[in-house]
Amino acid sequence: MAVSRKIEREKLRTNYLDKIVEFFSDSEEVLRTKSNEIAFPVVGCEGNEDFIVITVKVPIGANKGTEPYDGYSMAEEYAMKMRDKELKAKEKEEKKKKKIERDEKIRQKKKKAKEGAE
Repeated sequence: MAVSRKIEREKLRTNYLDKIVEFFSDSEEVLRTKSNEIAFPVVGCEGNEDFIVITVKVPIGANKGTEPYDGYSMAEEYAMKMRDKELKAKEKEEKKKKKIERDEKIRQKKKKAKEGAE
């Protein structure tokens, strides 16, 4: 018997969410917060209480499914964004170091000029 894509996705989501619940329920108190979401309480290194939330979804893609979701291209896009972010951070750090050096030279010149004027 054939099932619709919607039902198929729903079954996939439920199946994998159940596997995740089973995995975490050995060591955590797992709370079902939505049909596709679980949460469990955690304690941070400073003793603060928080929650970890895991959402499971089977995306249909862009334009309501006319363009299928491609996890590989999404992963490549994310990797490129992270590389760009890292490059920008390095550039910013280099600019900051140059500015610090330039400001230090200016302070030294002002200090020498002040000492020479006295």
